[in-house]
Amino acid sequence: MERLNSIKDLRALRDGLKREQEAKIPTIVVCGGTGCETFGGHALFEAFQDLLEKRGLQEKVRLKKTGCQGLCERGPLVTLWPRNIFYQKVKEQDATRILEETVLKDEIIQNLLYADPHTGEKVVYQHEVPFYKKQLRLVLRHNGSIDPTKLTDYIAAEGYTALEKVLTEMTPEEVIRSVTNSGLRGRGGAGFPTGKKWEIVRKAPGEVKYLVCNGDEGDPGAFMDRSVLEGNPHSVLEGMLIASYAMGIKRGFFYVRAEYQMAVEHVNTAIQQAKELGLLGKNILGKGLDLDLEVAKGAGAFVCGEETALIASIEGKRGMPCPRPPYPAVSGLWGKPTCINNVETLANIPIIVLKGAQWYSSIGTSGSKGTKIFALAGNVRNTGLVEVPMGTTLREIVFDVGGGIAKGRKFKAVQIGGPSGGCIPEEHLDTPIDYESLQKVGAIMGSGGLIVMDDKTSMVEIARYFMSFIQDESCGKCVPCRIGTRRMLEILTKILNKEGKKEDIELLSELAIRTKETSLCGLGQTGPNPVLSTLTYFRQEYESALGGLGDKNPEAALTEEKSTKVSSTTERHS
Repeated sequence: MERLNSIKDLRALRDGLKREQEAKIPTIVVCGGTGCETFGGHALFEAFQDLLEKRGLQEKVRLKKTGCQGLCERGPLVTLWPRNIFYQKVKEQDATRILEETVLKDEIIQNLLYADPHTGEKVVYQHEVPFYKKQLRLVLRHNGSIDPTKLTDYIAAEGYTALEKVLTEMTPEEVIRSVTNSGLRGRGGAGFPTGKKWEIVRKAPGEVKYLVCNGDEGDPGAFMDRSVLEGNPHSVLEGMLIASYAMGIKRGFFYVRAEYQMAVEHVNTAIQQAKELGLLGKNILGKGLDLDLEVAKGAGAFVCGEETALIASIEGKRGMPCPRPPYPAVSGLWGKPTCINNVETLANIPIIVLKGAQWYSSIGTSGSKGTKIFALAGNVRNTGLVEVPMGTTLREIVFDVGGGIAKGRKFKAVQIGGPSGGCIPEEHLDTPIDYESLQKVGAIMGSGGLIVMDDKTSMVEIARYFMSFIQDESCGKCVPCRIGTRRMLEILTKILNKEGKKEDIELLSELAIRTKETSLCGLGQTGPNPVLSTLTYFRQEYESALGGLGDKNPEAALTEEKSTKVSSTTERHS
């Protein structure tokens, strides 16, 4: 394929690719996300390949592998175009039946259809599956339709149209204004306004500036950024090109943890293809835009999701956070102004440019605009990757999208925000998902981990698990985090071993608050959240684990508890 030297060349290529795809050729689409691959998706794809080759049908039937389609619980997933027939839990041996009965004869295979867990009704088409109905898939809109290893697939699906627009119709200032007016906030967890960050970096003095895509997603059970990079790396790359144009940046990095092998491979492929086609490098599309990108692989340290620790890691140093200010937007990589944006944040940029700030800001709540991707996991029927408008309630995600609690159990809590998040009980299930509402109930948005727990779950054990994770991942630079997390873990272990005393609960609460207030970086400042939220909503489980209160008259126990709290408070303030 020839190098693109102008906007005209890119448009001509896109028009040609679209004409090729207009022919309604039957297409077998196999989910190639990590979840489906684990369940045997790769072997299934190869089985289809062999069948088409043996029967000489390569020209009559297309075969495509896409990124994660979301419903990981039911993988491997297969969708058949143009009717969008949806099959789930497909095995390698089902390939022949699908080809012969559905592709060639247009017959439905009943045992491969999704069955609604509430009604038992079988669903033929993907868009009618309850899991997808309440979603608004903007960032993930191409994940089930394009091959992430083929740049031509992305271009045919209007890819790089947003880049065309900014290079031909918008000044850098107008791009930043549009991102600001859209209300987009960083999807990595902190929720800082993206347009404001871009404005700071653009105005920072100096010619040399850097752009970093933060793909260091380390929350247990989280795979949002991973799935975007695996399924549509060019959407992030296009977002980075637009960001570089807006801020005047000529060099950037994809920071991705090394464990994400498929994500690293797909990003490297995307960069190489973009370079060969003239979408990266010097004088991109003849418009004077220069940008070079490279992948920096992280070693898997959770703390490197924090901006200053990430910067240290890219520079070849140990990943440890530094005091701020100065903030990276003023002094970051090698002391130069640096813009660090999360994967999902950057993938939103092309949508905002194409649809407009007003359209984007009409989605969500007054303070939280657009959509948010969540990795839905735990004791829920439909685990997987979901994207919903900001303001969707936790109840809607758990029961409508997630299909309710698995194995007929009852809902107990949902843990949102990863190790830095909080455990939210049933009484707050109608909390809308936005930055401010979650903080009010003791949780945070985080990067998007969402774990559902049933009534068999020990909330003290959940707190111990997350504190163990935080303690292991603490870099140890500051005393409150290094010592505070260890002492909290010791107390939680002591309580679970039935060796705890009543005063241990008060000490645990005190340690959590002090660690939160005095730690250097976000890891220590938010790490105690699971402890504090479980103490708030499930304190009786801590008390029951002590083994003392259960033998007393409830009224006497309550009086004693109040007396202890008053005494403890008096001592702290005296």
